[in-house]
Amino acid sequence: MPYYDALLPLLGFKKRKPHIWTDGEGFFLQFQEARAGTSSYERYGAGMNHVGFGAPNPQAVEDVRRGMADAGFETPEIQHLKGATALFLKDPDGIRFEVTHYPPGVDVVG
Repeated sequence: MPYYDALLPLLGFKKRKPHIWTDGEGFFLQFQEARAGTSSYERYGAGMNHVGFGAPNPQAVEDVRRGMADAGFETPEIQHLKGATALFLKDPDGIRFEVTHYPPGVDVVG
């Protein structure tokens, strides 16, 4: 974590809360240290877990879900997490993508 604490401010990111950084334009990075006994590509395992994108409103999250479904991709249900509207997709290689709308006053879910 000290590496990212030093690097990310130099790249214009601000820490929102422990291990969560944002560029202030809807792009977030979240880093967690891997936990002992986890395998690769597990929520708390080593490696990238997912990439998150901010959406301007809940309808935009629904539009992404519908567009991916229309394109023939598996799309899970939208989740409502502590006031946020979130969609978690997985590409054919297993890379996960999050599209979430955070209304004013709702902090990034970590």
